[in-house]
Amino acid sequence: MTKEQIFEFFRRLAEDNPEPETELEYGNVYQLVVAVALSAQATDVGVNKATRALFAKVETPQQMLDLGLEGLIKHIKTIGLFNSKAKNVIALSQLLIDDYGGEVPDTREDLVRLPGVGRKTANVVLNCWFKQETFAVDTHILRVGNRTGLAKGKTPEKVEEKLEKRVPQPFRLHAHHWLILHGRYVCKARTPECWRCQVVDLCSYRQKVMDPKASRKAPVTNAAKASPKT
Repeated sequence: MTKEQIFEFFRRLAEDNPEPETELEYGNVYQLVVAVALSAQATDVGVNKATRALFAKVETPQQMLDLGLEGLIKHIKTIGLFNSKAKNVIALSQLLIDDYGGEVPDTREDLVRLPGVGRKTANVVLNCWFKQETFAVDTHILRVGNRTGLAKGKTPEKVEEKLEKRVPQPFRLHAHHWLILHGRYVCKARTPECWRCQVVDLCSYRQKVMDPKASRKAPVTNAAKASPKT
């Protein structure tokens, strides 16, 4: 994509959804950290179902420790990898109390110190809560970046690096949300719904599906299959 095409790409996505938001439910920054950590290899819908009752009881790291590991597991056992995720949530809650006075830090370097929090999770927190211009590359962004030609790369890190260089103002703050939502609902892994895509003419994907009744399915590329670290 050229600079002009990239600007137009985001202009159209912004016009369609001026204030995109994460679909994870949370009430404060600590709950956001927990929700994003739980969302690894799980759907936002599944995480929200599990955390509604949990977050009604737990708003702080200390309350999470008071609930305890077994109590937490009872709330999140419908989520994949719940045992390891529960241990991480308890451990990160303890670290927040021990090293940060119970407050969630606002730098990537500090966030990735927390158990279960990788670069992607840190970027989500920095963007959604602290309003920093970060690009949290998940499987949807990895796919959209490669398909469209916006940011090609075999790894989340490479795609993030390209996005950092190529996404212009005034779109940088919300860019990762637009890309996630576009990948989740339009540029889907198996059959991209190109026939209703508002940026189809800017996209370099060669196997566009322009017929909504098409019986064939677009092949799933390696980029579409990839599951980045959180």
